[in-house]
Amino acid sequence: MTSLSNKKESILDLQKFLGKEILVKFTGGREVQGILKGYDQLVNITLDRTEEFIRDPQDPLTVTEQKRYLGLVVCRGSSVMMVCPTEGCQQIENPYV
Repeated sequence: MTSLSNKKESILDLQKFLGKEILVKFTGGREVQGILKGYDQLVNITLDRTEEFIRDPQDPLTVTEQKRYLGLVVCRGSSVMMVCPTEGCQQIENPYV
């Protein structure tokens, strides 16, 4: 019989992004960008120099170029939908629209 490890591991391996800028999207549509300072196995994320992208009041599905400075932020893992590095990524047009 093999024993299973009781060690809890994170779903995401964010170690390589510590100290780098990442983009985080949340359930509900909010998007923030900041420097990854820390995380845990539940994907609770600490960001520094964080900026939130402001949504278009006429079209809530569209993010504008306007930003709001938030500073040091702790993001609750249960609301995190997507995490991606900003370096080497680019947004493409949605082919399904």
